[in-house]
Amino acid sequence: MINQLKTLLAGAALLIAVALPAAASDGVVTVKSDYSVAETVARIKKDVLKKGIKFFGVIDQARLGNNAGNDVRPSRLVMFGNPALGTTFITSNPEAGLDWPVRVLVYQTPDGQVYAAYSDFDWIAKRHGITDRQAQFKMATEVIQSVTSTVKKN
Repeated sequence: MINQLKTLLAGAALLIAVALPAAASDGVVTVKSDYSVAETVARIKKDVLKKGIKFFGVIDQARLGNNAGNDVRPSRLVMFGNPALGTTFITSNPEAGLDWPVRVLVYQTPDGQVYAAYSDFDWIAKRHGITDRQAQFKMATEVIQSVTSTVKKN
């Protein structure tokens, strides 16, 4: 009986260890970049402009944080979007404006790895209860996957 209880507890601990990180990152898609933060941002910007998507800008979060006295690793928030597509989400639910324009966070981890992270569009649809824009969410997903694919070497 004691051995069964130990096995059960070990299994529960393993399940919690696996489930908690997944729950914490719910709705976030992360792509490992093969480039520096600056080059990753440049590649995303270049692809966005090449596709004719409106580029809104970049916020250098590390610079802002470091200027405020915090030790922040390289981190930049890239913002872009297609108003004709993105605002259709807002016409379904105005609160979807919290997730538009599209934002990609490019950041460096302590071990020097660089990642591009963005909100999953299916998660955004669920978050805002949008059920009448499936085709638009599918298109947005295809676009963000294409844009972030530029940070991988072929």
